[in-house]
Amino acid sequence: MNRRFTMKTLAALGIAAFTTACAPMMDDGDDIVDIAASNESFSTLVTAVQAAGLVDTLKSDGPFTVFAPTNEAFAALPAGTVETLLKPENKDKLVSILTYHVVPGAVTSDQLAGQRLSVKTVQGSTVHVDGTHGVKVDGATVTSADIIASNGVIHVIDKVIMP
Repeated sequence: MNRRFTMKTLAALGIAAFTTACAPMMDDGDDIVDIAASNESFSTLVTAVQAAGLVDTLKSDGPFTVFAPTNEAFAALPAGTVETLLKPENKDKLVSILTYHVVPGAVTSDQLAGQRLSVKTVQGSTVHVDGTHGVKVDGATVTSADIIASNGVIHVIDKVIMP
């Protein structure tokens, strides 16, 4: 009888955990764009998202997982790269790079822990995620994880990843 009770309890806990993991993001609070715009470390990213015309997309319901490069990550690109990408004639390339940093669905770091995955991005290409020693995305290190937004999750990365 004790064994049966233990098995039922574990099954119930498993269902509860699965339900929680699959539940939609909270409806209250700031969305991905609001959070990024409120943090000075993402001012270059916010400028790029605006120039690419992706604000409305990243303010939509989602959910999305965004691997967000910091200002320092953009500054590490070759000189003049950011300025060139922000020009109107380079909008398509900028959209491609930015959407390469976005994965459909809300994925938290605990779901990545111990995993090696290839995940399709919103851009259409595959990004390689290695969660075996911390979390790396195409060689970029996640420096801060699980910033929960009303429409997804933000993970801060230390470099800009390219499709």
